[in-house]
Amino acid sequence: MVIDLSSFYNVPRQMDKFFDELWKPSMISQRRHAYPPVNISEDTGKIYIYSEMPGIQIEDVDITLTDGSLVIKGNRKHDTGNYYRQERPAGLFQRVINLNVPVDADKVKARMKDGILEIIIPKAEEAKPKKVSIEAE
Repeated sequence: MVIDLSSFYNVPRQMDKFFDELWKPSMISQRRHAYPPVNISEDTGKIYIYSEMPGIQIEDVDITLTDGSLVIKGNRKHDTGNYYRQERPAGLFQRVINLNVPVDADKVKARMKDGILEIIIPKAEEAKPKKVSIEAE
């Protein structure tokens, strides 16, 4: 009769991993402070930023473009009433998005529809890829 105990050799490592993940506050705290959530994408000419802001009025949001970063500030007003549970954060918020390419600040467009803030940032000409022709000799 052969008894395989190899699965028990890994138990201490698995327990350590479990408790490390359980007590790691960084995952929870980063998620809480990363408000509003954003999706960022790009193509050869533009950077697209989409941010979820349900229930926030346009006049309560401020967008600032500086050298190398975009700042989204705002205030989600507190709703009145007694809550059993409140998972949507309220109060002041700020989100800084670092842009790693030069942009054309004069042509930035932003709009909000159905609680989604859309920001389109055109890249500067020097940041766009250039086609290089090959000469034959």
